[in-house]
Amino acid sequence: MRLLVFGYGFTGQALARRLKGEGWDVTAVVRDPAKIEGATAIGLTDRPAMVEALKSATAILITAPPTEAGCPGLNALIPALAEANAFPDWIGYLSTTGVYGDREGRWVFEASPLNARSIEAARRVSAERDWLEVGRGMGLTVQLFRLPGIYGPGRSALDRVRDGTAHGIVRPGQVFSRIHVDDIAAALAASIARPRAGAAYNLCDDQPAPSHEVNAFAARLLGRPAPTLVAFEDAPLSDSARRFWSENKRVSNALAKAELGWRPAYPTYREGLTAIHAAESGK
Repeated sequence: MRLLVFGYGFTGQALARRLKGEGWDVTAVVRDPAKIEGATAIGLTDRPAMVEALKSATAILITAPPTEAGCPGLNALIPALAEANAFPDWIGYLSTTGVYGDREGRWVFEASPLNARSIEAARRVSAERDWLEVGRGMGLTVQLFRLPGIYGPGRSALDRVRDGTAHGIVRPGQVFSRIHVDDIAAALAASIARPRAGAAYNLCDDQPAPSHEVNAFAARLLGRPAPTLVAFEDAPLSDSARRFWSENKRVSNALAKAELGWRPAYPTYREGLTAIHAAESGK
């Protein structure tokens, strides 16, 4: 079995590690093949190699974000799939819960209306629709996965506390959903085992929470003082950060649990950060 990952970043590598442990081969389509370890690397412009790899691909994961020209994965892979006459069992596209926009703290589900409030999220909406349309037109089994903030080893509140970039911004009623990268990999693997064409899943943990609480918990694990609390209105945020804070929603993972039999190993940030800290400490 072979996994082809278009954009071999944090999440793609997590899925690759999981499937390689089950005997899969992994091919990564990337900008610079020389920088890739642990997978067969193909350059973005190496069309013949991409076509050949797709002939034996069981599953395809697209992680690269869309640009003003659309989804680079779709633009590169669909012509190559047609040339290879390939029909993989599973195609997964990683999107964002930003497609839902602001819900003033209410719950969102996969059937909730999409109301993107940024250019980046609007491009994700377009990419989702393009992938689903191509899937229907070509008879491909395409699934969408909407992700909130992703954390894991080397990329968590623990690192932000250590380097001084964690903030104690408080906005009453504001919460964010998040997910450990290994829980994403587990959900994707579960979907590969149970593909459903046209499916969309929210992948997140069970407890949306304010970011200052997450940062304070990380500080306690490290034995450091929590970041100083500051009101949102007084926080020195960039325009992009302020747009991020303008969205407030609770994301439901009920559908992924029901259809995929998946449960997050780290149901809240507490379990996730505790496990990362223990691994870093060698405990």
